[in-house]
Amino acid sequence: MHRFVVRVRYGDTDPMGFAYYANYLRWFEIGRAEMLRDLGMTYRSVEETGFHLPVLDVRCRYLEPARYDDAVAIETGVASIRRASVRFAYRVVRQADGRLLALGSTEHCFLDRAGRPARPPPALAELLGRAPKAEEHPKP
Repeated sequence: MHRFVVRVRYGDTDPMGFAYYANYLRWFEIGRAEMLRDLGMTYRSVEETGFHLPVLDVRCRYLEPARYDDAVAIETGVASIRRASVRFAYRVVRQADGRLLALGSTEHCFLDRAGRPARPPPALAELLGRAPKAEEHPKP
């Protein structure tokens, strides 16, 4: 899986000192965008082709909390590609001890310029086809 490291900032935490749960969804987006960038295509370049990738479904299973100043690795891969959708899977791992903190997935629809579901453009389909693979339903 593709790996990108972020650090939990003070403003990312809740009153218990844990990383606020919604930040994991933001980290999934960061992991997804950085994986695409490393493969040679930015989100902006995808949108310039006339396609958008809105989220249809998001799931996150929290296993252990991340805390202020933890360096966490967002591991991202493509779990499945269908005719007009793609599912990404994620693992959030604390770098210091390798502990698995969360598992997640997002499903996205390929929308064309008219806002209709469509097959992805060839360049994006090829890029996603060579992206790191991930389990469809990751388990702890």
